Amino acid sequence: MVAAIAVPSPTYSPLPSRELNSALFSASPLKAVSLPVKLNRRKARNEVRLIVAAAAGGGGRFYFNFTGFPFPLGPFLNRRTLRYEAVKDTIWLFEQEQALGFSSVSTNIRMTVIKLKSGGLFVHAPIAPTQECIQLVKELGCPVEYIVLPTFAYEHKIFVGPFSRKFPEAQVWVAPRQWSWPLNLPLEFFGVFRSKTLKDEDTSAPWADEIEQKVLSCPEVGIGPYVEVAFYHKRTRTLLVTDAVIYVPRQPPECISKDSLLASAKNGLAVKLLSKGKEVPEEPVVDNKTNRQKGWERMVLQILFLGPSNLLEPNASFSQMSQKLIVSPIVKTLVFSKVPEKVRDWIDRITQDWRFNRIIPAHFAAPINVSRSDFLTAFGFLDDLLGESYVAARPSLSLLFMSLLGKAASNFPPDDMRTLSSLDQFLVSVGAVKKTVSGRKK
Repeated sequence: MVAAIAVPSPTYSPLPSRELNSALFSASPLKAVSLPVKLNRRKARNEVRLIVAAAAGGGGRFYFNFTGFPFPLGPFLNRRTLRYEAVKDTIWLFEQEQALGFSSVSTNIRMTVIKLKSGGLFVHAPIAPTQECIQLVKELGCPVEYIVLPTFAYEHKIFVGPFSRKFPEAQVWVAPRQWSWPLNLPLEFFGVFRSKTLKDEDTSAPWADEIEQKVLSCPEVGIGPYVEVAFYHKRTRTLLVTDAVIYVPRQPPECISKDSLLASAKNGLAVKLLSKGKEVPEEPVVDNKTNRQKGWERMVLQILFLGPSNLLEPNASFSQMSQKLIVSPIVKTLVFSKVPEKVRDWIDRITQDWRFNRIIPAHFAAPINVSRSDFLTAFGFLDDLLGESYVAARPSLSLLFMSLLGKAASNFPPDDMRTLSSLDQFLVSVGAVKKTVSGRKK
């Protein structure tokens, strides 16, 4: 998530009215329109007319989004969509840039589309339904049958309603225990109507012959439950997750704009605060490969650690976090460490029942060609939390070996983990999240 990362308590602010949403979401792309901070009703109506008028005649990338207290998710007005074929004539990946509020931090957000035997499409974690995005879906030449929200997380939930209105004949399915903060608003508030609830190992689901599902539901995490539904497409041996694991690529995803990368490469306030006392040059940023790479590395470290130890020279920490399958430090610290038994049982069920050889998460690189043992290895840290008795109950030497590898892979740079550890301690102290649970429940 960014907060695209999976934080256990995503935040919300009210969406615009359904009428305003309808007007804006159906508009064409916008080159550049600045919105005043304060609008009275008349100005608001005029501003909507201005936006819609300015949007006409562009490349189909306009999308108005200014929700998500206290960090609205950008880009606020313009989203480029890229489509990739992951499995020939069967699985496609749709990607857009996703920015955290007004910062220079971005990552990619991904929607996965699977063609079913019926000829219809299974849409996993929909993204912003820009004109360009919807056209790219329609170019597949198949009707959208199912739209699936596999998580509780805001950055995926916000697009389900608008996307489903583009395909009114499609069924909408959502992960259980949906919630929002600071107000626990119903799904209808987010424009999601007549949805059905995803159930664990539901053999009655209309896609059950082709796609299986397993639900991780953890009400014990804190102020709200962590919920994620994993899917397995049997024919292609593909595992779909949302935020459970990630694979940070060496190079930035294509959907992240050059301007975003260069903005992150600038030595702003965040870099000065996280420079380990070194002098921070004020030189302008030139558009070149080196600076774009530096911008990407800084983005990744801020997404993974919130407050990494050194943004001035990010390469060393970035190298430790990239090019391998990992559980995000934020998800590991604030979520999975709180409920290691439930997560381990979910992971074990996935690896025992599903013979996948590729994983498609909702962020960073995909598809990831890995084995089930690689997936288990990423969760090796759970065995430390569960204790020796739990590890001893899993006698396989290969599982023990993977556990040891996983612990090593999960030893993230201590200096980078300081801010996240302090945040975790604070959230525990105020009761927002639970303490780490060790050992199996009786």
